[in-house]
Amino acid sequence: MDEPLDVSLVRLIADPERFRGRLVRVIGYLVFEFEGNALYLHGDDALFSISANALAVEATQDMRERRTSLGGYALLEAAFDPDVTGHRGVFSSGGLVRVRRCQSWPPECLRRPLPADAKPGAATGSP
Repeated sequence: MDEPLDVSLVRLIADPERFRGRLVRVIGYLVFEFEGNALYLHGDDALFSISANALAVEATQDMRERRTSLGGYALLEAAFDPDVTGHRGVFSSGGLVRVRRCQSWPPECLRRPLPADAKPGAATGSP
């Protein structure tokens, strides 16, 4: 079995031809919507439907069945196809097809509690 290439969503969006047909491992904000399954760069991009910051996702039956537990940040391993642009071509940089792995991110063992004053979705760290 081929080992996936760890790549950022930014690199896939910026240079889709470079990754054509490659098996990739990528992390992003996963959204399941009618005619719009996608992996977004950030949760705010999904909230405001900024499709330029997303890739289409051809969800597997297993993903559709688990969608309530998968929404939010996720790690996907899939083949990248710049010609798969979703319904009406809304995801112009391409899509993730033949998904072989999809899991919530980070895994439970790596999750850290947010500081008490942090707002969900907001950046944390030093000002």
